[in-house]
Amino acid sequence: MLGGEEQAFTEFFDAYCPRLYRFAMARMQGNEDAAEEVVQNTLCKAISGMKSYRGEAALFTWLCTICRREIQAHYRSLQLAPMMVGLPEDSPEIRAALDALASGEGQDPESQLRRREMARLVQVTLDCLPPWYGDALEWKYIHGLSVKEIAGRLNLGSKAAESLLTRARQAFREGFAALMGNRGRVGGPAR
Repeated sequence: MLGGEEQAFTEFFDAYCPRLYRFAMARMQGNEDAAEEVVQNTLCKAISGMKSYRGEAALFTWLCTICRREIQAHYRSLQLAPMMVGLPEDSPEIRAALDALASGEGQDPESQLRRREMARLVQVTLDCLPPWYGDALEWKYIHGLSVKEIAGRLNLGSKAAESLLTRARQAFREGFAALMGNRGRVGGPAR
């Protein structure tokens, strides 16, 4: 990519843009336009500063650091304080949130907060997956695409897409379980 190869840029963009967008959306109160702008600014700064990337952290971690700065700059430009978004491992209430979701509690404010916390946990898990897993799961379960449509987007046969979805679901389950396990250790005993 540093040598100006268009294919390398396309691969970089395809691998990181959707993940960064999910990362930004979770921190921008669902403002799609602002998240898109922040991600574009992030990718532009990352590309122009790619020579400074030393590989001390994963590339996605480095990109998230740039994205956080862009989010802060966005809020500063509006003269607003950034929305504070705690990562799932910061909240001791995750077990209670899961129990409430499982029991089908009503729409009271506490239940709504628990649902938002659960959505945040799902987003963090998706962000940690390989990009093709996160994309496939998002297409299937958020956008409602069929396996055939997902196969077409990924240039795969239907059986290969089914297999990829199976592996993606397993990776999601394992990642989500790891986050849940960390929540109990970080936030105290699970309820």
